[in-house]
Amino acid sequence: MLAIRLPEAIEKRLDALAKATGRTKTYYAREAILEHLDDLEIFILRSSASPTYTQAGVPLFPLRK
Repeated sequence: MLAIRLPEAIEKRLDALAKATGRTKTYYAREAILEHLDDLEIFILRSSASPTYTQAGVPLFPLRK
């Protein structure tokens, strides 16, 4: 089970999409997570293996679990 708070503008877009297609908001939230989870894991794992820096030379730190 997962509950998330979304900005009002995103909630409205998600609601409109769900109404227009006859699918649930949960369906679209699940699809978005499944679509991007692999990319997020790869990014985080690479970030923890070797530091990434911004153009200004500031290190970016991986998200903590």
